[in-house]
Amino acid sequence: MRGSVDGLGSSTPIGVMLPAVFADDDLAQRFVAGLDEVMAPILNALDCLPAYFDPALAPIDFTRWLTGWVGAETDGTEPEPRLRAAVAAAAYLHRVRGTRLGLSEAVRLAFGVEPEISESGGCAWSARPLGPFPGERRPHLHVTLRLPDPGPADEHRLDALVAAARPAHMPYSVKVTAAERTPER
Repeated sequence: MRGSVDGLGSSTPIGVMLPAVFADDDLAQRFVAGLDEVMAPILNALDCLPAYFDPALAPIDFTRWLTGWVGAETDGTEPEPRLRAAVAAAAYLHRVRGTRLGLSEAVRLAFGVEPEISESGGCAWSARPLGPFPGERRPHLHVTLRLPDPGPADEHRLDALVAAARPAHMPYSVKVTAAERTPER
């Protein structure tokens, strides 16, 4: 992933740290200059280490690697701002996973559009025993997503995302439709 960078100088050149007897030795200086070229990207990464773990500052290839490390729900086709937002929100999404809010946020981060979610659950309280139960008898979850320009892969991607973010016991269905366009004036 990280490699040598042309023209990147070392922040701590080895040649100046050699004993004085090697200061004028051309072979020794050329040898350690080669080591400097190899070590410069490593030292550069270590000098900037806190920035590598901030999704807003990390290099984009490292941010892509972080998506797998933090378990962000991405497929590799997201634009850079949405990818960085998904990495930043991963810990929060793991905390609210299996809830309506968690599912809504995961879909919004993946597609950039707020989904319509209908579910069978409900909650209520009653001062009397044996009161009516809220919700429906059969559990279900339905997610509808309205995209400006839906493609055939969007429904498959939404299905995989909902399967991962829904409550484990809940049967579900998904639908991707074209968003209604408002006439331009």
